[in-house]
Amino acid sequence: MTSYDYDLFVIGAGSGGVRAARVAASMGAKVGIAEEFRVGGTCVIRGCVPKKLLVYASKFSGMVEDAQGFGWTIPEPSFSWQTLIKNKDREIDRLNAIYLRNLKGSGVEVFESRAVLDTPHSVKLAELDKTFSAKNILIATGGAPFIPKVAGAEHIITSNEALHLEELPESIAIVGAGYIALEFATIFAGLGVKVSVLYRGPQILRGFDSDVRDTLAVELTKRGIDIRCNTDIVSIAPDNAGAGGYVVDFKDGDSLHKQLVMYATGRVPNTQGLGLENAGIDLGWNGHVVVDEFSRTSVEHIYSVGDVTDRVNLTPVAIAEAMSFCETVYNDNPTRVDHEFIATAVFTEPEVGTIGMGEEEAREKCRTVDIYKSRFRPMFHTLSGRDEQMLMKLVVDGDSNKVVGCHIVGPDAAEMVQIAAISIRMGATKADFDATMALHPCAAEELVTMREKWTPPEDEGNQQAEKSQGSGFGIEFSG
Repeated sequence: MTSYDYDLFVIGAGSGGVRAARVAASMGAKVGIAEEFRVGGTCVIRGCVPKKLLVYASKFSGMVEDAQGFGWTIPEPSFSWQTLIKNKDREIDRLNAIYLRNLKGSGVEVFESRAVLDTPHSVKLAELDKTFSAKNILIATGGAPFIPKVAGAEHIITSNEALHLEELPESIAIVGAGYIALEFATIFAGLGVKVSVLYRGPQILRGFDSDVRDTLAVELTKRGIDIRCNTDIVSIAPDNAGAGGYVVDFKDGDSLHKQLVMYATGRVPNTQGLGLENAGIDLGWNGHVVVDEFSRTSVEHIYSVGDVTDRVNLTPVAIAEAMSFCETVYNDNPTRVDHEFIATAVFTEPEVGTIGMGEEEAREKCRTVDIYKSRFRPMFHTLSGRDEQMLMKLVVDGDSNKVVGCHIVGPDAAEMVQIAAISIRMGATKADFDATMALHPCAAEELVTMREKWTPPEDEGNQQAEKSQGSGFGIEFSG
C-alpha cells in the first residue's frame, strides 16, 4: 500500500477549505492546509464580513436624518474613515486568529505559503521549498476580481483596494451593477461620497427578478446614486487639468470626472499558476475547476469546492460543499449539495433578499404562474418622512400552488428571506402562506396577507394603482 504524508491536503484556507480541513481531521484524517495570504479567505478577509461592517457604518447618516421625525434633535455628526478602517481591520485580525486557532486545535497542520500541484498526488509549497504527498487533494482557492481589458486599467481599484483606502474619496465611479458594485455604491453614498454606477447593460442586478431590479434602481437613485445604464467605457485616464482624479471616457463621446474609479465587474476562478495541468485536471470555459455532483474533479482523488468551481458562488454554499465532500470521502456516505432554492441578499440601502425563481424564469419553466406583490411605504418612514417604497413579491406555480420564489426589497429583507427559505424549500404552497397567522404590525406580515393575484396593468394609470397595493404595517390599514 502506498504511503502518503497526508490523507488530505487542502489548497486554500477560505470558508470551504477551512471547513473541509477541520471536519476531515475530526473524522480521523491527517490533514494539511496551505494559504498564501491570510486564513479566512475572501469572505472573512476581503469580502462579506468587512463589507458588511462598512454597510453598517454607511447607515448612520440616514439614521440621523430619520431620527428628526421621531422627535430627536442630534448635533451635526462627524465621521472618520480612518477610525472605521482601523476598527474593521482589528475585527478581521480577530477573526483570522480564530480561524487559525480552530484549525490548529482540530489537529490540522497549517502552512502559510502558496501551494501548487507538483504531481497528481503531491503538493509543492513554493515559499517553504517543501513538497508533500497526499492521498486526496482538495482545491478551494476561491476567486479574484475580474478586470476587463480597457485603456487605463492600471488606474482602477477593485473591492480589495476599496477596503483599505487611506482616505475617503470625494467622488467615485463604480463600474458594474451586481452585488459588489451596488453594495459599495451604498457604502460610499452613505458616507457622503458622490457615486456614479456605470453599467453597459439595460438595468442593474442582471439575473434578478425584474421588479427587484427596477425597484432597487429607483430607491438607489432617491438616495443620490447616479446610475447610468447602457454605458460603454472606452478609456480611463488621469485628469491633468488640475482637478486631480480621473476622466472616464464613454463610447458615445461623453465623459465623467471622478476622484477614483472602481471596477466590480464580477469575479473569476482562482486557478492560474496552481499546476492543475500537472495533474490532468479539466478546467471550464472561464478557468473554473470542472467537478461532478460530489465535487470530484476529472482526477478521481482530487476534489474542489467553493467559488473556484463556479457553481453558486456564496460562502454558505462553499461550506455545504465542504461538508458533503467530507461525508462522501471520510464517512463513506456519498452526499450531494442541493443547489436549488438558495437564499441570497444584496446589502444595499434598501436591502434585497431573494430566494427561488424570479417571475421571468418561472414563466419559462412553469406552465402557469401566479404573481402576488405589494408595494408600500414601510411604517418606520411614516414618521421619518423618507420617500422609500418596499417591495414584497411571491412567485407561485399555478398548477401545484407551490411558492417557487420570494423577493423582498426593503429593511431587513435578508432576515425575512432566510426564514421564508425554510418553508419554500419544504414545498410550502400559497395556501400554506395564507393559512399562517400574520404577526402585526410588521412588514413581513405582507407575505401571508397578500390574497389578490397580480395582473399586468393595461395602462399607466393601472400601473400607479398597482404601486399602492399593500399596507406595509397592518391588515386593516391602507397607505
